Amino acid sequence: MKTGPATGRDGIRHRESDMLEIRNLTKRFNGIPAVESVSFTIRPGEILGYVGPNGAGKSTTVKMIIGLLEPSEGQILFQGRSVIENLVGFQHRLGYVPEEPNLYPYLSGWEYLQLVGRLRGMRRNVLEPKLDEFLHLFSLWEDRHCPLSSYSKGMRQKILLSAALLHNPDLLILDEPLSGLDVNTALVLRDLLQGLAARGRMILYSSHVLEVLEKVCSAVVILRKGQVVAHDSLDRLRELLHQPSLEGIFAKLTREENHAALADRILEVMEA
Repeated sequence: MKTGPATGRDGIRHRESDMLEIRNLTKRFNGIPAVESVSFTIRPGEILGYVGPNGAGKSTTVKMIIGLLEPSEGQILFQGRSVIENLVGFQHRLGYVPEEPNLYPYLSGWEYLQLVGRLRGMRRNVLEPKLDEFLHLFSLWEDRHCPLSSYSKGMRQKILLSAALLHNPDLLILDEPLSGLDVNTALVLRDLLQGLAARGRMILYSSHVLEVLEKVCSAVVILRKGQVVAHDSLDRLRELLHQPSLEGIFAKLTREENHAALADRILEVMEA
């Protein structure tokens, strides 16, 4: 049955199927689940925070969504269709910033962005003016012909952000996007994400930086040992768990032992 269009926060009318839907996604390694029965949706104009302790399964989930890992079970639907039906087409609608900036070290920043744009099918007359503008806007113009191996971590992160945005994606997946960025660029990124959401983009934001997630996300998914322990708006979670902040919510849902006691024990061992 077809559903009628709905008006999103961007003021544009979207169909109900215009979303990313994750259904019971599971990934096992040697029979051991790293991600188990994870489900959530992201609609146009939404920024979904994806958080959990180290090893909770965040990066594994992201790698399944973008096609780097094959799920053991479950479905990934984009605009009502399984992404497996046309993975290349889905990847052309996707912008991705990985946690680790694994770039081709002998390419310059300009060459890398040109390569990414051409692989995404962008015409040169469209790509190159945008590429130049991104290099100016991210303060990389003076280093555009230097090899990426000479870039700082923050500079490489700016290249990754530029590469993710060049083709104007419908869906943006960010895995620790603030890594290495200076304070000013991090603030620009925060405003940029809100602007993208206002224009109807779908954003999955996986990070440990809870204070930023709290400022930009409309809802959060919290993982613990590969399973979803919370999926709701921040306001609702604050109310249900009687916690004033995302940090308090996260600690309450994922803590396995007393943090202060653990810190004290580390100090004891250090001084022994």
